[in-house]
Amino acid sequence: MLAATSEVQVDTPEVRVTQWRLAPGSATGHHVHPMDYVIVPVTAGEMTIVAPNGERSKAQLGVGRSYFRKAGVEHDVLNETLSEIVFLEVELKR
Repeated sequence: MLAATSEVQVDTPEVRVTQWRLAPGSATGHHVHPMDYVIVPVTAGEMTIVAPNGERSKAQLGVGRSYFRKAGVEHDVLNETLSEIVFLEVELKR
């Protein structure tokens, strides 16, 4: 799998905003979220989420349809579609 690309856009003592781009056939790589975070989709699409035990699920993204997750989430995120997926990850440092 190709590696997803990321660009930190804002990094303050309170928040970090990272733009993620997942080309078709790319993945973020297995990771653990150390902070609470909000995902803000820039494109619509379908991500494949792989849990540490290998269980796979699908997540539907709608443009501007944000969602929140608590710290401690552990997964890999894959783009198994034919279209690029772009989203902003807003990590809450407090």
